Amino acid sequence: MAGITPPDLQKALSGAEYPASSDQLRKVAEHNHAPKEVTERISHLGKKEFQNPAEVSKAVFRNE
Repeated sequence: MAGITPPDLQKALSGAEYPASSDQLRKVAEHNHAPKEVTERISHLGKKEFQNPAEVSKAVFRNE
């Protein structure tokens, strides 16, 4: 799942309210018409609750 950049993630999560679950973040990304690769990556984060965008970025990019 390579090819996602931090700006891609920021754009996908624009308007998200924190704290937020990965499911809530996936819905925000879908609403923002994010590429499937981005929504899939968010879906694979598990049932964790994220307190801010930095936590999401850390989780998304830690396995690259």
